[in-house]
Amino acid sequence: MMHLSSLQVCTAVLTLALAAAVPASTPHHVARRSFFNLQCKGVFDAAIFARLDRICDDCYTLFREPQLYSLCRSNCFTTPYFKGCMESLCLMDEEEELDQLIDFIGKR
Repeated sequence: MMHLSSLQVCTAVLTLALAAAVPASTPHHVARRSFFNLQCKGVFDAAIFARLDRICDDCYTLFREPQLYSLCRSNCFTTPYFKGCMESLCLMDEEEELDQLIDFIGKR
């Protein structure tokens, strides 16, 4: 039986996520509407919103759970599902930075 280190697992997960990546082509007005639908009350920044949304999209791609994308994004990326997706995608070393981005757009 083969045992993988956590670094190997993270590398494999990121490789899969990047292989499935499609350039973001969401029009600006759709992203802005989505921003307000998620109860974000901070400053709308398309680049920040796209970065956070991409985490949820990659997480959905990884697990293929129909509700995961919505749960990850709900309450402006502040649910435990978003943190779970960060962990699954090996992004916990970016947690402080991502929390600052969420604070900026979400005004928690």
